[in-house]
Amino acid sequence: MKAKNEISKERKETVETAIEIKQNNLEISQNLLEGRFELYPENRRRSVNKVIYQSQYFQLVYNLNHKSLAIESKGDLIYSAIPYDTGRNYIQKASIQAILHPNETRKYIESHENNLKKYLALSIFQLTGQRVALDSNEVKRAYQQIFADPLFEMQVLGRLMQHDETGPLSANLAGKFLHSENRKTGISPYLAEYLKFVVEVTQNLPISTDGKNVHLLDSAYEQTKDNVYLEQSKNLALSSQSDLEVGLENFPVPLKVEIENIQIAEPIKEGMTKPLLKSNVGNQLRNLRKNYVAHSQNPKDLEQYFENVHSTENNNKINVISDIDSQDGKLPFSNPNFNILVGNISDSVVSDSKIQGIYVIGNHELADILSEQKIFSKSQWDDFREKEWFKDLVLDPDQAWPKLPIGDNYFYELIKEELAQNYPKMKILNNESVIYEGVRYIGLTIPVALAKRKKELQNFIAIELKRLLAQDKQIPTVVVSHAPLFNELSMLSPKSSSYNKSYKCAQGILSLFEDFNIIGAIHGHHHIPASSGQSKMVKFSNKNIFVVCSIYSKINTGFELAKLLPDTNMEKPLGLKEDKN
Repeated sequence: MKAKNEISKERKETVETAIEIKQNNLEISQNLLEGRFELYPENRRRSVNKVIYQSQYFQLVYNLNHKSLAIESKGDLIYSAIPYDTGRNYIQKASIQAILHPNETRKYIESHENNLKKYLALSIFQLTGQRVALDSNEVKRAYQQIFADPLFEMQVLGRLMQHDETGPLSANLAGKFLHSENRKTGISPYLAEYLKFVVEVTQNLPISTDGKNVHLLDSAYEQTKDNVYLEQSKNLALSSQSDLEVGLENFPVPLKVEIENIQIAEPIKEGMTKPLLKSNVGNQLRNLRKNYVAHSQNPKDLEQYFENVHSTENNNKINVISDIDSQDGKLPFSNPNFNILVGNISDSVVSDSKIQGIYVIGNHELADILSEQKIFSKSQWDDFREKEWFKDLVLDPDQAWPKLPIGDNYFYELIKEELAQNYPKMKILNNESVIYEGVRYIGLTIPVALAKRKKELQNFIAIELKRLLAQDKQIPTVVVSHAPLFNELSMLSPKSSSYNKSYKCAQGILSLFEDFNIIGAIHGHHHIPASSGQSKMVKFSNKNIFVVCSIYSKINTGFELAKLLPDTNMEKPLGLKEDKN
């Protein structure tokens, strides 16, 4: 028999070879796409986002800086006449799922029947001022109308996905849930054009899309499973391999015919009804939005009126989750396996004697621990009581975050000790590492992204990483921290108001990523919803590294990390082992 280290070495070489082949295939696909630049004259004045494919209302663009693809609507197209409508990505994703998995999506909607009837009753009240019961004929008729129009059904599906990830909706409910009012919003014809475009472009180019993200499919699409997105591409995303027959069956006949008869290089025909265009209704829409009063409410204030229809249990082998901010003294999910809690788990001094795995400290943990009077009164805090940041943690935590000490402060060790009492089976990593099933996890204490103190923070990161990596350059390593290490390993979009362009990786840290077998990073903090994607692959330090950000929601009780990890030693689990280095 081969020694364990020989097997691990072979597997490491196999993974590296697969990644190299994958990268070569992706480069070939990228060259094919780049060859389309000359087809569109407007690319001469586009320095970054080059058009790859376009129709009357949509275009596929390729970002030269990020080497990424995106589907964009053209400037004249209006997605929704509803002011500040934030549901577009959810509805586009819902439309893809409805066409790929019509039976499952119908069941998803039906499982929300009680919640939907509450929305419908509220919609009728917002429209007419009349309060109706959930079992009234008006609500029953409105509920049945959802299933009579597939484009409207997709929209309701998307609204429910948004509800489950961000909390209950409150503004403009009539336009979102009543068919009669929805017809005025322009969303259905927008969606019809969007579906025609995504079917056409995925038939003609080697790409897949889930309604938001667009990925290249390489020439080994059918043979390999080393790409993190392949299973998603086959099950959740539309591609040329997708079977559309069942999904199109209930479509309006004109739209069904147009999608079925899309041919390569042929322009898309007119839809059933024309979408709203700024050139036609621009002034009218501007006046509507200028005088708009939202009357929206905080989703957390509405949660008590809606029920959670999803299971709170998951069986992920390695379950990653962050930013739960539990308010009721308990974890809102359960997982019997290995969990990675990435900070901001509790706002109510949660304790759990059963959950196992590792836990890194977030900023909410600090204020949460100190909110418990018995803990706060302990003499161990005496050295900190006169410090401004400590006073703020107790009285006004939001004022404390930019003032927090860097993560090597003894204060965090005391926080760790208190957390350990609440989670006896968890290993709290305060700048420490453990090995689980052949993978080393380094937990760094970075409660917030101190971009304005970048030099000080990244000096700490470099020192701790170097110490914890020690001399072992072979073991696959994942770095876990509540706030992201730096821009390059963050799930935060550069378009976000929280993004700081100066928060880039320092050279000293980059060299560690180059020299050691760091395969991924996990963070939380920025409250990125699951609809934005929970993982991505980045090209960093001359290799491919995964980034995961798994924020809790009622339908996202954790991300399965095991699918991103190399199969290092699966014959016999090693269990949790502390790395003494």
